[in-house]
Amino acid sequence: GTHVSIFYAYQLPIPRLEAGDKYFDAIVPRAAALTCTTEPFSDLWQEVMGVPYPQPAHGCAPTTDPVARQTLRDELDAIIAHLYGLTRDDFAHILGTFPLVFRDDEAGAQRKAAVLAMYDRVEALLADK
Repeated sequence: GTHVSIFYAYQLPIPRLEAGDKYFDAIVPRAAALTCTTEPFSDLWQEVMGVPYPQPAHGCAPTTDPVARQTLRDELDAIIAHLYGLTRDDFAHILGTFPLVFRDDEAGAQRKAAVLAMYDRVEALLADK
């Protein structure tokens, strides 16, 4: 058998974020809005967001709308790309390695362009914090 001790995990370049960090404060509400979409998640919503479910908090609200959910996912992808210090070109290259998401057609190119545009908007948002 093979095991991995916590010592190895601590050596990985995984950010350890806390409340008050600009990345933490940007990621948590978006992740909660994507996760806490039904009443069974109300306790988690209240614990994470600090308000009763389903009240909006920190600019986010639970959502099941496909367009709003895609926007939140794009924002999270862009925020996390910045968190790891990816340049726009690095991020574009990584997106290109997901051919099922970013197909080699007009729709795939538009999808990729939308995520890269979000990368640019998030860069400005994070710079303000």
